[in-house]
Amino acid sequence: MKSILNISAYKFVALSETAHWRENIRSQAQALGLKGTVLLAHEGINLFVAGGEADVRAFLAWLMAHEPFGDLPIKESWSGTVPFGRLLVKVKPEIIRMNHPTIRPQAQRAPAVDAKTLARWLDAGVDDAGREVVTLDTRNAFEVDHGRLKGAHDWRISKFSEFPQALQTHRAELEGKTVVSYCTGGIRCEKAALLMAEVGIENVLQLDGGILKYFEETGGKHFAGNCFVFDERGTLNDTLAPVRAV
Repeated sequence: MKSILNISAYKFVALSETAHWRENIRSQAQALGLKGTVLLAHEGINLFVAGGEADVRAFLAWLMAHEPFGDLPIKESWSGTVPFGRLLVKVKPEIIRMNHPTIRPQAQRAPAVDAKTLARWLDAGVDDAGREVVTLDTRNAFEVDHGRLKGAHDWRISKFSEFPQALQTHRAELEGKTVVSYCTGGIRCEKAALLMAEVGIENVLQLDGGILKYFEETGGKHFAGNCFVFDERGTLNDTLAPVRAV
């Protein structure tokens, strides 16, 4: 029986008093017996936590009652055991490191396309304006090797901070097309979309909610393989179930 609720969420939002938030979030999560990772930075929050359903929902209710996190978009999945060994709450310079300070997603969100619309575009090969659609996987190469959207561009990066240089090398592949960047949950592809727009590539979108939301809403249409996740579940299939039992 899969009784453990796993949640993942991120939000780019200008966040002050990160040390204060770290202590309060740690205290609430510990009191409810949750495990996982919460990253905080001046650009926002990124979290992956798991526990009993009532405890996880109580934590979310507390967190989302505070103004910076009131509309935090949550993605849910289930497992038989908690896939994290401990609780870690950290303050970092970025919640996902790009090392490109002009990209400030807390100030301006990247344009996005929802999962069902992307699936429809991939059926047709073009977007609603008739432009060719290409997808760009912004994850690390070893993640891509577990599964990806069919035909997606994959620049074989080993860490996300390599993306800006890879973009300089490969940008000609994207010119004149509608480019949809994607990643596991949305955080990397949002920064990637903003950077592509900054360097002058037109018609760039991110996949809203990433692969996890795409699986939830489309059943994995046009996706080959599974989605790697950074916890003990290893990979998830298109029903968001662990491929390897935990």
